[in-house]
Amino acid sequence: MRSYLDFEKPVAELEAKVEELRAMEQGGTAVSVGDEINRLQAKASAALKEIYSELSPWQKTQVARHPQRPHCLDYVAALITNFAPFAGDRKFGDDEAIIGGFGRFHGESICIIGHEKGSSTESRLKHNFGMARPEGYRKAARLMEMADRFEIPVLALVDTAGAYPGIGAEERGQAEAIARSTEACLNLGVPNVAVILGEGGSGGAIAIATANRVLMLEHAIYSVISPEGAASILWHDSTKAQEAAVSMKITAADLDRFGIIDKIVPEPIGGAHRDPAAAIAKASEAILEAFSELRGLDPETVRRQRREKFLAIGRDLD
Repeated sequence: MRSYLDFEKPVAELEAKVEELRAMEQGGTAVSVGDEINRLQAKASAALKEIYSELSPWQKTQVARHPQRPHCLDYVAALITNFAPFAGDRKFGDDEAIIGGFGRFHGESICIIGHEKGSSTESRLKHNFGMARPEGYRKAARLMEMADRFEIPVLALVDTAGAYPGIGAEERGQAEAIARSTEACLNLGVPNVAVILGEGGSGGAIAIATANRVLMLEHAIYSVISPEGAASILWHDSTKAQEAAVSMKITAADLDRFGIIDKIVPEPIGGAHRDPAAAIAKASEAILEAFSELRGLDPETVRRQRREKFLAIGRDLD
């Protein structure tokens, strides 16, 4: 069953009417409703297109967090063949908020690391809503070092509200683990590409997104802190999250303008959750193009290009 966001109410009402008419039609009603169904469908499509053409930063935040939006494992299932998941950091344990392993992307070997939020209550608890603990980032660093050793490119799929802030995580060195994972990204001699699928939250995101190419889905967000967190700190009032979202410049368009990301990946009208297959296909094209641009570069050039990319952020703003 489709879940609607608050601002999608006009579309929800129209599509509900369409479903009612379809039920009547299937029930064998004597009244012909085919033309009315087509009219309402066209009206719903037009309303959806209009709404999504002018989303506010806060509305984009809601879309990025939509529970039916495709997550890391959906992309892995659709794009990666012969996927072999790896577990554990060889120091403490395994963290299922971060999925990692090796497989093939368009026939080529690839290392995949990504945040998994889960798609049901049970899986969300299992994956801790995509909020990784230190062992998750140490697993990511282990996989990156292995990929570098065997000259296998790295793909990072980012979708997290942030690293897990619990006491246990802090006791086990959350900040150090994030720093080590970020360092592992920077030290890679093989190309790495990161895709912001939904939320890109703080150090929890940058720990695997310090890449040669950073792609971002059209309605994803990427920020140093959540709008609610920023509002709580700045105004001591989390209800000002909408105002914070505007001020923080967290949308793909903003980040592209600032040079923080390299490309915006278009989403289907109505967001990735309306047509996951189409959204994943578009992301696949963008990922393939990004890796193609980096093919043939020697390790030192790959490292230098990545470092220069991040050192240049914020230096040439208008």
